[in-house]
Amino acid sequence: MHNSPTQTPVVKVDLHVHSRFSKRASQWVLQKIGCPESFTEPLQIYEIAREKGMDMVTITDHNTISGALEIAHLPGTFISEEVTSYFPEDRCKIHILGYNISEKQHKDIQKARENIFDLAAYLRKEGIIHSVAHPLYSINDRLSLSHFEKLLLLFSNFEINGARDALQSHCLQTAISQLTPQTMDQLANLHGIELYGADSWKKYLTGGSDDHSGLNIGRTHTEIFSPPETVSALQALSAGASRIISHPSSPLTLAHNLYGIAYQFYRSKFKLERYTERDILMRFLDHSLRHRTENAPGIISRIYFYWNYRKPSRPETELPRNLVEMIRRETRNLIHDNPDMLQTDRAPEAPFDAAEKKWFRFVNQISSNVANGFASHLFGHLSGANVFDIFHTIGSAGGLYTLLAPYFVSFSHFTRDRTLIQEIRTRFCNHTSPGNLESDSHIRVAHFTDTFYEVNGVARTLHQQVELALKIQKNLTIVTCDSEDRPDSKGVKNFKPVGIHELPEYPEQKIFYPPILEMLAYCYEQNFTHLHSATPGPIGLAALAIARILKLPIEGTYHTSLPQYARYLTGDSAVEDLTWKYILWYYSQMDTVYVPSRSTGDELVEKGIPREKIRLMQRGIDISLFHPSRRNGFWKLHYDIADSGIKLLYVGRVSKEKNLHILSEAFKQLLRERSDIHLIVVGDGPYLKEMTAKLKGTPVTFTGCLSGETLASAYASADIFVFPSTTDTFGNVVLEAQASGIPVIVTDQGGPQENLLDSITGIVVKGDDTDSLFQTIQYLLDHPDTRKQMGLAARKYMADRSFEDAFLKTWKMYAPVVEPLPVAMAVNA
Repeated sequence: MHNSPTQTPVVKVDLHVHSRFSKRASQWVLQKIGCPESFTEPLQIYEIAREKGMDMVTITDHNTISGALEIAHLPGTFISEEVTSYFPEDRCKIHILGYNISEKQHKDIQKARENIFDLAAYLRKEGIIHSVAHPLYSINDRLSLSHFEKLLLLFSNFEINGARDALQSHCLQTAISQLTPQTMDQLANLHGIELYGADSWKKYLTGGSDDHSGLNIGRTHTEIFSPPETVSALQALSAGASRIISHPSSPLTLAHNLYGIAYQFYRSKFKLERYTERDILMRFLDHSLRHRTENAPGIISRIYFYWNYRKPSRPETELPRNLVEMIRRETRNLIHDNPDMLQTDRAPEAPFDAAEKKWFRFVNQISSNVANGFASHLFGHLSGANVFDIFHTIGSAGGLYTLLAPYFVSFSHFTRDRTLIQEIRTRFCNHTSPGNLESDSHIRVAHFTDTFYEVNGVARTLHQQVELALKIQKNLTIVTCDSEDRPDSKGVKNFKPVGIHELPEYPEQKIFYPPILEMLAYCYEQNFTHLHSATPGPIGLAALAIARILKLPIEGTYHTSLPQYARYLTGDSAVEDLTWKYILWYYSQMDTVYVPSRSTGDELVEKGIPREKIRLMQRGIDISLFHPSRRNGFWKLHYDIADSGIKLLYVGRVSKEKNLHILSEAFKQLLRERSDIHLIVVGDGPYLKEMTAKLKGTPVTFTGCLSGETLASAYASADIFVFPSTTDTFGNVVLEAQASGIPVIVTDQGGPQENLLDSITGIVVKGDDTDSLFQTIQYLLDHPDTRKQMGLAARKYMADRSFEDAFLKTWKMYAPVVEPLPVAMAVNA
């Protein structure tokens, strides 16, 4: 970034650095442990800055010059501070950097700083070179477009802040470069502030790292075209004879700094340096979270350390009772497997973000391993009813959340001012900054699911949505977890789970523990405007956490009647009640809850979800694929089932909660009275083995899973579709069967009953009732003309239920948002 690149740069200086005299921490994670905002010694700042090639050094602590005074006797230094000031009308907080000041001027500044208008007047009167620090960052959440306009009227220099991302820097640079005399006149008239100087529209940039930990000094700095003398250099700076060298930050940078500050605080408080060469965890922390300027450890220490960390660890089956012990154990294992973790990243040729990315990988892997241990331990004790160990595990998991808090805080801070930046772009940037405000495709949706690779109606619908979104150029990405090594594909981001839990009652159904830090970084990098959760499971919890951290709207879909499933699987009504409590809590966190049927929505409202949150989800199918024209003798050709017989078809998961035992009993009753029927079951699941044994010796065919044109032919070549489930919230297969031109039978419980016209395209029977199902099937068997008429009516009924129309209706339901802003730096390590 340049102010005036017409001369060879002579003086390099980082114009925004903090020492241990910046005492009041602004981040709650540091306040919680009583840690100051910075813990870097002034002399260490001087040494690091010189090491990084800075010709001049200054320290800008908050409202104090104590740090700058400690190095004022050293060559190339000058006294500065970061002044906190306020707009008098609403106490909006602003930081102003004042350079090369005297002790008397510092005292006068402290008197003037309560009112930013008084402060600006004083700085001008004294001829103090000054700059607005991080001008697009809302310090106390009160900064608005109006405040920024007033800053343009009051000040001439604005900072490119190294602790903020490239987006803020680009927006600021573009905004001030497009100011004109006419714009400034308009602002002066609007706010009643007199213009200062003949060239009030000319604004200049300063650059500083805003370092608080010693880890990023010089990462952003200013090169001034001037002889290396303080007064001359600062005068050249105020005239724009400078350029900014910046390597923008990301949330990883801020988090790395927070960890660094906290570690340095504890290192000093508890004298931890005595352990750094004998403890693997302490050695890695010291290596990663502190700028080391002293000599390398001695040979005896290194031999001791490497001997201990390379020793094969004994098998560890017990979960440590202490979170620190778990972290130490996982660190030892990680470094044993990855010795390069201890190699330095501070060589001159190393990328500026190498250290923070390595730290991110470390925290992500360690926290994932620890979380997996906690989860497995918790499930184990749940099954063993060890209540006291359950509480111990939950308490330790809470400590893990605190451990990860710096990342949660950092990602939240990097998204907090997006609306303001958008307003400034609209007001000042003439739509030239990245992203087109007139774009009609600015919605970017991340759809979280845990069933994308399963065989069920929800998964098939999601696959169709991805394909259609790519076809019609909508920004939809499926975010999921799966244990298989599946490469990412267009529209799908698959994360490797940090752990897996298999349900004893439902071995085919697995619970994946998602890598929340990786997901958070990915969602930030992809700049999603909406999150959508299709599951209340661990992946859905990750979606909810990410939405809260990134301040994004989140919608949820209630696909599955989980409480009813829980009752079927356990036979325990108490488990059902507990599941309901969790479901109601989870979906009450959603901004909008999409339900597949009115009955499902009514059930949620009755249980306590506000009705205003409920939306009926639009569902459709591929009506060209599922079509009566595909009736082609498929069953005779592929399964040797006679065309003359009547084929009863079920498609879906072969599981107990689908009430397939009732279908089996009704079918056996029918066989006692007639021999012209054949039952066909398409699908797979945990009940398949038992159902096969129950119907052994009867005319039944189990095909396994079918898809695409094969499935379409299977539907159209059948005669009656039977779906006895009472737990389905929708039943996509009911739509597919009707589109294929065959009548359907569903129950009066759940959502499928809303997907047909009773007695016209099919028949609704009493749920959980074998006799009702038996009599209805028998009626359709005895009345072929009725079957035919229902089949024709079913196809007509489905003619306007295309998948594309339903998808577009759903897409339009996403709330309008400001256009996403491009993230300049990827954060995935």
